[in-house]
Amino acid sequence: MEKNIEVSLLLDFYGELLKPSVRQTIDLYYNNDLSLAEVAAECGITRQGVRDSIKRGETQLFEFEAKLGLWQRFQELETGLSEIAAAAKKIEEHSNDDKTKSLALEIERRAGELKE
Repeated sequence: MEKNIEVSLLLDFYGELLKPSVRQTIDLYYNNDLSLAEVAAECGITRQGVRDSIKRGETQLFEFEAKLGLWQRFQELETGLSEIAAAAKKIEEHSNDDKTKSLALEIERRAGELKE
């Protein structure tokens, strides 16, 4: 996965664990696509201060993921729900029993809801 996207996703999961100033610099840099100079002007710190804050925050985000694994678990759950929905669809398509078809449709619908 591209680092920019990965950092942005990790920020969604763990951003509240960062200091507000670090969270803000990462958000402005990755999510709002501002340059270091633009972030520095927005936050009232030097360009080097922004870079240091971002690097420190990135390190913390990757450490949180290494220890807690929430993003990895989320991806596994999403994959599992997709597999359940696909299996339910196959059951529904190949079943001649109305009750089985109805149950398969309900499982597929519920798996889709949980993914959202």
